[in-house]
Amino acid sequence: MKLQMQESQTIEFKQIWKDDYIKWISAFANTDGGKLYIGVADDTSIVGVANAKKLLVEIPNKARDILGVEIDVNLLVEDSKEYLEIITPRYPNAISYEGGYYHRVESSTLELKGAELDTFLLSRAIVE
Repeated sequence: MKLQMQESQTIEFKQIWKDDYIKWISAFANTDGGKLYIGVADDTSIVGVANAKKLLVEIPNKARDILGVEIDVNLLVEDSKEYLEIITPRYPNAISYEGGYYHRVESSTLELKGAELDTFLLSRAIVE
């Protein structure tokens, strides 16, 4: 079974969970929000994830503890394979991960640097 969507600025697929994927969550929060699917290959085939129920609890806790963001994590099942849908909303303030700021450009997660970072931070500054 394959999902009827493709990777884009708001959709990313990963076969397994790695804690480094918190970076993708920060990038979605800094751009237009998005969905990260764990247990789905790049070709959109559902491969499943063995520890889905454990990750269902761990991932939102990591996002909250590391980034200070609230996300939704849904357990999905297709052809007896469990996979996760992580939904990240766009945040009005800038979200950093390990001292860097990331955003989505098409289907890539990139670090903001130089003038691009300055422009981003100014656009997210709180005006009173």
